[in-house]
Amino acid sequence: MPIVAEIATMAEELVAWRRDIHAHPELGLEEERTAAFVAAKLEEFGIQVTRGIGKTGVVGVLKVGNETRAVGLRADMDALPIMERNDFDHRSTKDGVMHACGHDGHTVMLLAAAKYLAGSQNFRGQVNFIFQPAEEGIGGAKAMIADGLFEQFPCDTLYAMHNRPGMAVGHYGAASGLRTAAGAFFDIDIQGRGAHGAHPDHGIDPVMIAGEMIGALQTIVARNLPPSTTAVLSITQVHAGDAYNVIPQTARLSGTVRTMSMDVMERIQGRMELLVKNNAEGHEASAEMDFRVIFHPVFNAKEPTALAVEVCDELVGADQVRKDLPPGTGSEDFAFMSEQVPSCYIHVGNGAHSTPVHNPGYDFNDEALVYGASFFARIVERSLQLD
Repeated sequence: MPIVAEIATMAEELVAWRRDIHAHPELGLEEERTAAFVAAKLEEFGIQVTRGIGKTGVVGVLKVGNETRAVGLRADMDALPIMERNDFDHRSTKDGVMHACGHDGHTVMLLAAAKYLAGSQNFRGQVNFIFQPAEEGIGGAKAMIADGLFEQFPCDTLYAMHNRPGMAVGHYGAASGLRTAAGAFFDIDIQGRGAHGAHPDHGIDPVMIAGEMIGALQTIVARNLPPSTTAVLSITQVHAGDAYNVIPQTARLSGTVRTMSMDVMERIQGRMELLVKNNAEGHEASAEMDFRVIFHPVFNAKEPTALAVEVCDELVGADQVRKDLPPGTGSEDFAFMSEQVPSCYIHVGNGAHSTPVHNPGYDFNDEALVYGASFFARIVERSLQLD
């Protein structure tokens, strides 16, 4: 069972769709144009469309026969607040916003599967095509669930995928169990006392305190967790001051924590709170931390993953399917959907030499479109196969 021939013939059309979406990126919960594009295509294919699930989310429903079994397929639609550095014709037309994670490709792969399945109808049951907004840490999955996603569109199983730079096109990764990390964002606001830069003894320097905190926080993973525990704590933003000769009144540190379990996440949060408080008070300053868990870990359920592996093997051959990929420290809010429905989250190769995601030079590899779309199509046909 090779790549779906009917999808392969769509390749030129799929590339045009993908590059159009890439050129018009939208941030989370602002995907008005993208959602309208998706809805229009689904309606063109004869698929029932519901808009506004999770503000800008779109769900398409295709039902064949009277069977009650249902499969959900999910793709994300949002872009990132990054200034694109590519110079090809389909580069972003919006300053400071780009599709740096390949959600443009994910959206088109699901649209392609929808078009094929609407035409072939080689299954019996219901397919729910879930186009999710705001995956990039803004809570799109939770918003769709809160809007009654699975009450309105029940699913027996659910599938999603992400492109993987460094993996050759035509290869897949699929494995059961833990797949991605839990993720949190944090902001630490330090309150000092401003002064003239020439008279630091008149103030309480929040910049110096911030520097000490950066070093102290890095000891948590290195010295408070067992060496076998996978965890990341990264300070990604430092903000303080506006002048050369002024010690500022305040400073802010921001960043992210990634762990493979919620227990470890809670332990890191507790240790951070203690270090931040004690460090500030030791300098007669004060500090407050806002710690927000944004993602839970993604766990692939055994049965849908076993079927996904079979489908991948049939599409490209077992030697091109990685079943041993270790869990990654990246996070994915598909986790909240996978907590509701037995799910499988796979990877599709974006090219051995692809630029990493979240990089201003990244672009989704158009050659991967037919592979992602074929997986979505075949997983439906296998899950809801004709008797």
